[in-house]
Amino acid sequence: MFSYIDGGVTAPKGFTAAGVHCGIRKNRSKLDLALIKGEVLCTAAAVYTQNLVKGAPILVTKENLQNGHAQAVICNSGNANTCNADGEEKARQMCEIAARAAGVKPSDVIVASTGVIGQPLPIEPIANAEQALGKALSLSGGSDAAKAIMTTDTMEKSYALECTLGGRSCRMGGIAKGSGMIHPNMATMLCFLTCDAAVEPAALDKALHLAVADTFNMVSVDGDTSTNDMVSILCSGLAGNEAIAEESPSFAPFVEALTDLCRTLSRDVAKDGEGATKLLVCQVTGGANDASARAVAKSVIGSSLFKAAMFGADANWGRVLCAIGYAGVPVNINQVDVAFSSKAGEITVCQNGAGIDFSEELAARVLKEDEITVSITLRDGTSAATAYGCDLTYDYVKINGDYRT
Repeated sequence: MFSYIDGGVTAPKGFTAAGVHCGIRKNRSKLDLALIKGEVLCTAAAVYTQNLVKGAPILVTKENLQNGHAQAVICNSGNANTCNADGEEKARQMCEIAARAAGVKPSDVIVASTGVIGQPLPIEPIANAEQALGKALSLSGGSDAAKAIMTTDTMEKSYALECTLGGRSCRMGGIAKGSGMIHPNMATMLCFLTCDAAVEPAALDKALHLAVADTFNMVSVDGDTSTNDMVSILCSGLAGNEAIAEESPSFAPFVEALTDLCRTLSRDVAKDGEGATKLLVCQVTGGANDASARAVAKSVIGSSLFKAAMFGADANWGRVLCAIGYAGVPVNINQVDVAFSSKAGEITVCQNGAGIDFSEELAARVLKEDEITVSITLRDGTSAATAYGCDLTYDYVKINGDYRT
């Protein structure tokens, strides 16, 4: 029903983007300010961190999106603008800067920041970059925007896809950042999505929540739920389809395409975890219900002991059962099966809650690959869930030991 294409956030009709170095980050080779502009006023929606400590940009964005519309996104990296007395004032100033650069209203701007918490955000570098940011807006600027929102990320995260909705060809694109301080219910993870389909505000809000529930909310890098995470979407409507409502035949295909795009970005976030060498995928089947299956998958993928075992290519399946046991949902542990797989093969290591004989040599080969799937069969029902994470390495501690200094 859909296929991936080039272009990222500028692939859909009606969007340009830019990324520049404004000086928040000392390294002049690092882009640190991004702008995405819609040609027209867009329907918009966002999902935010569940941490009680929220970055000032989130509070301002919530205000601006109360009417379900927006036209631009501005985001800086290098400073989270969180836990600062003047945080909201600075976030509003960023909206004003973006509005002048993009020719839109300040109240139609989504604002985001990412980086160090608790340090005042210097607004002068952002203000000084206003003209350069506006001039840099282009159809080819999506890659620079993706780079400008990165912090400890090691790779750009940018995708786009094309699908058919209501008989019209529609496109959606997205960029994301996230490497550390990432845990289910989102974290220092930002994602900005664009789409040229016409979607009613209520339907867009519901679709985004549905997509995030099975993708970004199923990612864990280190168990820390951050303060600034946000997933937002702008829909220009320029594809010319009839506006999608919740009851529209096109709503389900729209959610399916949006979910797939978010899943692709989510996998990159997990794979690019700080210091990570392996992408870990936890697939749970046989859950009593969706909530139980998700809880088990999240618990396993978030286990530091399990993550450390995967780094060492150690098929320590007992750590999987341990994480299932403290997931907080009823599970009959005596009927649980566990298997590991990768492109090197598959090996079952536990049946009915007990260990079985298996080849440690084959297990080591399977677990030395850079993408590993742990499959968990619960036999409590028919629900399934998938969570995404990464291994826990020495480099994670090195990166976070001096992150601020």
